[in-house]
Amino acid sequence: MLGQEVTASTAAEQFALRRQSPLQRVQHVLHGHPAISPLLVLVAAAIVFSLINPRFASPNSLSLVVQQVAVIGALAVGQTLVILTAGIDLSVGAVTILAMMLSAKLAEGNGLPGVLAVLVGIAVGVVAGLINGGLVTRIGLPPFIVTLGTLSVFTAVGLLYSKGQSVQQVDLPAFVNWTGETFAVGRFRITVGVVLVAILYCAVGFALANTAWGRHVYAVGDDKEAARLAGIRVDRVLLSVYTLAGAIYGLTAWILIGRAGAASPNAIADANLESITAVVIGGTSLFGGRGAVLGTLLGALIVGAFRSGLSLAGVDDQYRVLAVGLLVLAAVAVDQWIRRVKA
Repeated sequence: MLGQEVTASTAAEQFALRRQSPLQRVQHVLHGHPAISPLLVLVAAAIVFSLINPRFASPNSLSLVVQQVAVIGALAVGQTLVILTAGIDLSVGAVTILAMMLSAKLAEGNGLPGVLAVLVGIAVGVVAGLINGGLVTRIGLPPFIVTLGTLSVFTAVGLLYSKGQSVQQVDLPAFVNWTGETFAVGRFRITVGVVLVAILYCAVGFALANTAWGRHVYAVGDDKEAARLAGIRVDRVLLSVYTLAGAIYGLTAWILIGRAGAASPNAIADANLESITAVVIGGTSLFGGRGAVLGTLLGALIVGAFRSGLSLAGVDDQYRVLAVGLLVLAAVAVDQWIRRVKA
C-alpha cells in the first residue's frame, strides 16, 4: 500500500510539472536556486562591457574590480545572515569604523602589537553584535529600529574616540597593514584581504548549507512561529546571527585598513546601503528564509562590474548610480515574483 501511495504521489507531481508553462518552470528553478539570477546578470554584464571596451576583460581591470568589492563583499556576508532571518542591519558601517579606529588607535598610540590590535577590532564587532542581538531578542525591538539607533551610537563613539583623526599606514604595525599586500596569481593581482574574504564566504556558506545551525537560520527567517513550534530556540539563533555578523564586521575593519591604506572615520560612508544592495541583487529575499552567500558574492561582483564597465564606457557617474538603483528594483521585483511560486 505504501509503495502504491508513493507511486501515485510521484505520478501526480510529474503530471503537475507537465502542466506548468515554461515561465512557471523557470519560476520554480529560480525559487530553488536563487543564485542563478545574479549569475546570469554577471555573465551578461561581463559580455556586454567587454564588447563595449575590451579593456574591461583585461587582467588588470578584473583584478581591480575584485579588490574594490572585497570590503563591501565581506560586510555583505554579515548582512546576508541578518536578512536571512528577516531582519536588517543598518549599523554595518558604524560597527566596522568603530572597530577599525579602536584597533588602529591602540596600535598607534599605545604600542599594542598588530595581532592584538586586530583581535581587539574583532572583539569590538562581537560586542556590537551582541548589543544588537540582545536588543532584538531580549527587549523585542524590530531589527530596523535597533540598528538604526545603534548606527548613531556606534558612529558617535567612533568619532569621539578617534577625535575625527585618521591613522596613516606608516604609523601602524606591519600585521595590521598585511591585508593590503598584493601578490600575483597568474596574470591577476589580488590582495591578502581578497583571500580572507574568499575564505569567509566558504566558511559561512558551508555552515549555512551543512550544519543544523544553518538550517535553523533559514527556518527562523521563513517562519519564526513555526520554527519555535518545531523546537528551535529562535532567540538563541537570532543572537548567534547578530553576534557572528558583528565578528565579521570586526574582521572587515582589518581588511578595510589594508585596502584604504589608513584608518579613517570617514571611510565607507555608504557601507550600509551597498551591503544591502549586494545582498538583494544576489537573490536573498528581504522577507527572510531564502538566499545564499554565493548569490551575495555575485551581487557584490555585479555592482563592481557595472561601476567599472560603465566607467570604461565613459558613462557619467550619476548614471552609474542610476544603473545600480535600477538593478536593486529589478532584483526585488524578481524576488516578489519568485515568492509567488505555486507548489
